[in-house]
Amino acid sequence: MNRRTFLYAAGAACCSAGPAKLSVLAGMTDPAIAAPPAPHALLTPYKLNRLVLGGSGVTGDFDEKFVDGPFVFRHEGEFRLTYIGFDGIGYQTGMARSSNLRDWTRMGCILPRKPDSPIFRYNVAMMWIVRESEALSPARLKKVHGRYLGAWHAYPNPGMEAGPAVIGLCWSDDLQYWELEPPCLRPDDPQATAWEQGGLYKPCLVEEHGTFYLFYNAKTRNLPKREGGGWREQIGLATSRDLKHWTRSPLNPIIRNGPPGSWDDRFASDPCVVRRRHQWAIFYYGLSSRDRKARDLLAMGNSPDHPQKTSTILVNAGPPGSVDDDFAHKPSVIAWKGDFYHFYTAVSGKYPHDVRGISVARSQPWT
Repeated sequence: MNRRTFLYAAGAACCSAGPAKLSVLAGMTDPAIAAPPAPHALLTPYKLNRLVLGGSGVTGDFDEKFVDGPFVFRHEGEFRLTYIGFDGIGYQTGMARSSNLRDWTRMGCILPRKPDSPIFRYNVAMMWIVRESEALSPARLKKVHGRYLGAWHAYPNPGMEAGPAVIGLCWSDDLQYWELEPPCLRPDDPQATAWEQGGLYKPCLVEEHGTFYLFYNAKTRNLPKREGGGWREQIGLATSRDLKHWTRSPLNPIIRNGPPGSWDDRFASDPCVVRRRHQWAIFYYGLSSRDRKARDLLAMGNSPDHPQKTSTILVNAGPPGSVDDDFAHKPSVIAWKGDFYHFYTAVSGKYPHDVRGISVARSQPWT
């Protein structure tokens, strides 16, 4: 079972209990935690309320069925967006361009699957390229050893997120052609503990003063029925000075599931990590067992492995009929000309006829 089928199956069971439970999460602060709100500068209350990129619908395209997992940045006088495309077989990585952060044009697949590889036979999803760290920046890319450095994850089986994924790095001179390294993190590493032994999800790679911080989320193995079945997802951290030897934080997972009834009591997933002044800001999404909605949240801290959750929903699931009435999740952020933009994966409708694509919210009203 992958995330998509697990969420909808569990959501149907949850919602059959009736609407009373669903009203618990109607506010803008989490009733289950006592924490400060998110900084005003990082709030994006104004949704565009449409997809900026969706599945192509063209038979044979790498992104025929849907798109997912945005990563937005500024490059060569325009905006770029890497994203995951799904064609019914597995994930591959594409890129789009824009002049205004609203209207996007596909540039094609930049990281295709490799049929002869046991790791990339069905999937290769690049989720991050090393960028400048400041949150309120245009997210310009930083070169490492004279090249662009990305982070990917890959699932071993065909289908959506099938099997325990691994994480690795990749290099490029032009953002179009990428050289893939062997995995650097696996769920069966000797350092791996129970919270991540079911498989690894999104990597996020940050460089600060010669140290590389690899944030990632992972899942447990399947849980017994008495614990709700399925699995849990949480966020961890590994560090390296040479990009070869990685050490997991002894505080892992650094963002854990919240208490029952909180927005992230089931999943705390898909980190997008930047710096806000002297603090680390970890954007992530939470999934609640109360209503099975996904929404984007924020944790902040003075150290990368000891963040504290804020109490604010940054981007919430929308009302019935909206582009994100099921999930508003998987954040990527950028600032431009005084506005702060929060891209995310929007999902509407019911499985298997749900619509999944990329949307955006920002700090100022859209004009």
